[in-house]
Amino acid sequence: MRTALFKGACTAIVTPFRRDGLDREALEKLVNWQISSGIKALVACGTTGEPSTMTDGEWAQTLETVVRVADKRVPVIAGTGGNNTARVIALARRARAIGADAQLCVTPYYNKTTQQGLIAHYAAIADEGSLPVILYNVPSRTGLNMEPATLAEISKHDQVIAMKEASGDMIRLADMIRLCEGRIDFYSGSDEVVVPLMSLGGIGVISVVSNLAPVLTSRMADLMLAGETKSAAELQLKLMPLIHALFLEVSPIPVKAGLSMMGFCQDILRLPLISMSERNRAVLKEIMKELEVIP
Repeated sequence: MRTALFKGACTAIVTPFRRDGLDREALEKLVNWQISSGIKALVACGTTGEPSTMTDGEWAQTLETVVRVADKRVPVIAGTGGNNTARVIALARRARAIGADAQLCVTPYYNKTTQQGLIAHYAAIADEGSLPVILYNVPSRTGLNMEPATLAEISKHDQVIAMKEASGDMIRLADMIRLCEGRIDFYSGSDEVVVPLMSLGGIGVISVVSNLAPVLTSRMADLMLAGETKSAAELQLKLMPLIHALFLEVSPIPVKAGLSMMGFCQDILRLPLISMSERNRAVLKEIMKELEVIP
């Protein structure tokens, strides 16, 4: 029987920067805090980690730091996704050599491809990347929505282990889960629908909000796994204002602003991303105070 890579909450962790490069000390601190707060896995160099503006060396250094500090306490998932299949495969091989446990691979963007192209893309990655694959469907970012029948076909590959679903469409999700017939696991890729997704059979979330509120996010997912739906739903509703605030501007702009308020890292992003506006920063700060994330 296949064993899930993780169950519960996983954080798609930010990459702290300095003006002259990576801030490894801040990243180490974040990793230790996330794990001690109950987070069950970590994604390094996912969208929240700004890999699009990293050099290949910085990508590898970031992943190496997370793998080293996690030290097998939780699985580490490398963000490898892109719109160049050969490059994704190369990154997957490098991630495996560094020590990652799996890869998170978003659907291709811009040049996108067809549904048959998706099947071919992921088959090549699964065959040649030598690392378990978590698929990532986020049409708001990519302009490409994976169809349930497409996922059902891709899920037949042994190296494909899970789907991070972030379309927000519960009907589509239900069809995905039904058609995959238990071959892969499902994680929410949208913090606002963790409880609904898990009620349909998902086993956790790959989260942005857990960067700021790992204890609450982890507890919500754990309660769902324990069948305590009412209590989990209460936490889902409690987190909603913070979740909304983290998308007042393009992610990860708000989450990095929030972590800087908490003293975990500097509020440094790379162009084309810029720091959060003062108006929205004030809104985020007030919500963080209300949730007692900051004093």
